[in-house]
Amino acid sequence: MIRTLQRLLPLAAALALLAGCGRPFKIQTAPGFIELENQAEYAYRATTPEGVVVAVRVVDDESRGDIDFWTKALVLQLRDVSGYALLSTKEVTSLDGTKGKELRFGHDEDNKPFVYVLSVYLAQGRLFLVEAGGSKEQMDRAQASVDWMMKSVKVKCDTFVSPVLASRTCNRW
Repeated sequence: MIRTLQRLLPLAAALALLAGCGRPFKIQTAPGFIELENQAEYAYRATTPEGVVVAVRVVDDESRGDIDFWTKALVLQLRDVSGYALLSTKEVTSLDGTKGKELRFGHDEDNKPFVYVLSVYLAQGRLFLVEAGGSKEQMDRAQASVDWMMKSVKVKCDTFVSPVLASRTCNRW
């Protein structure tokens, strides 16, 4: 029995290390975009050569508010503090079936219109912010790819192993 435990201990340690790393979500990078590395504020960020960006931020331990709370907080921050105009709000669903909200904002810089799209999801005790933005002209050109990437997001684990082994990381993606 002790020998069996001694043999299983390294395997358990390896599984624990694997469960502790990786992203707690999945997103596909569209052709024409490249994933950027070492992005301090983002868990994922990809860009086109023209500067259209799709990114994901993850805020841990945000099970304190519901989707309506976070939607309102984000609208107030972006509109009242950052000067963005809220253009539309709609219900969205991630690829894994998680319900969320999409907020579409406009903003002018040097008389040039910019578009910023933000999808908000709650899952795994986390707040997931899936963002896309760029000049309106470039966003219009990249819209199909941006939509495809934003629809490819999964924020819930779809594991066939024990939830304990999967932890909250979904890192087997």
